[in-house]
Amino acid sequence: MTTFISLLEHHWQRDNFVCVGLDSDYQQLPETVKQGKSVEEALFAFNRAIIDATHDLVCAYKPNIAFYEAQGDAGLRALIRTVHFSKETYPDIPVILDAKRADIGSTNLGYVQAAFDQIGVDAITVHPYLGKEALAPFLARTEKGIIVLAKTSNPGAGEFQDLPVGPAQEPLYQVVARHVAGQWNANGNCAIVIGATYPEDLRKARAIVGDIPILIPGVGTQGGAIAATVTAGKDSKGQGMIINAARSIIFASRGSDFAQAARDATERLRDEINSYR
Repeated sequence: MTTFISLLEHHWQRDNFVCVGLDSDYQQLPETVKQGKSVEEALFAFNRAIIDATHDLVCAYKPNIAFYEAQGDAGLRALIRTVHFSKETYPDIPVILDAKRADIGSTNLGYVQAAFDQIGVDAITVHPYLGKEALAPFLARTEKGIIVLAKTSNPGAGEFQDLPVGPAQEPLYQVVARHVAGQWNANGNCAIVIGATYPEDLRKARAIVGDIPILIPGVGTQGGAIAATVTAGKDSKGQGMIINAARSIIFASRGSDFAQAARDATERLRDEINSYR
């Protein structure tokens, strides 16, 4: 069975660790893309061009659902078309839906069906606050990737994620990482999120989770350093990283050359990552 993890491993073996975040804010699309097109067509055309330009350099794509929900039905149709295009044209590249879902178990069934059966993605980000029991509908999809937030890349992440908890008084993000890598990962389909903006926390999390994948946002526009990220984030095989960059790639140019500029930015990031492995 082809799984999210096996798809990642295929690209890691080709030295591809870049995940392009398709955070396609309609307001920021190049005018040459928007001109004469509906919102749906413009978003889809932009994403299709980015995917076509970068497909041989990446390990995954990660659309953030917020940018599509913001455009209503047109945005959601563009998202679905984007995912279907990517899966039909480049079926070995996994698509991660950045939706940060989680609720009580019965509600999660709806989220699972929407993400995996309607939109058609290979993985989804979830938050751990409701516990393993509530996330059971996600974890049960053995072929899909369940990527759990542990230490996010935003400046205020530590407000809760660094709180000391439990008998050992470990930071909460470390407790989450330990649970995910242990009892939550019975199906071998879990990953965690650790921001590149916290390389020491990334190093500690890697020591806890072993070789499970880590989705690492925060490079590029948010300022995470590649050298520190790779040194702290690589697994025992020098792999295991899904290093996400969005705006620094997809909006590398606002002109008609946006797709080529995205490819150039992706290639530079890919080469820099590999120089530190």
